[in-house]
Amino acid sequence: RLGISVSKKVGNSVVRHHLKRLIKESYRLHEEMFSSGLDIVAIARVGADKADFHKIEAALLHLMRLHNAIIRK
Repeated sequence: RLGISVSKKVGNSVVRHHLKRLIKESYRLHEEMFSSGLDIVAIARVGADKADFHKIEAALLHLMRLHNAIIRK
C-alpha cells in the first residue's frame, strides 16, 4: 500500500495534487520491484514542487533501495 502526504506549505491544491499524481505514477511503474506486504508513506517536502517526474522517480527508487524494499532478481 502507498500513502502520500503533501503539506499545504508545499503549494496550493493544484501543486499538491500534481505531486501526488507524480508519486503515484512513479510507484505504479515500479510496483513489481517492491517487496509485497509493505506499507509505504511518501511525504513531499517543501521544494518538491520544483522537481520533475524523473527526480521524483529517482528519489523513490533510491529510498526503496536504502530500506532494502526492492526485490533482487
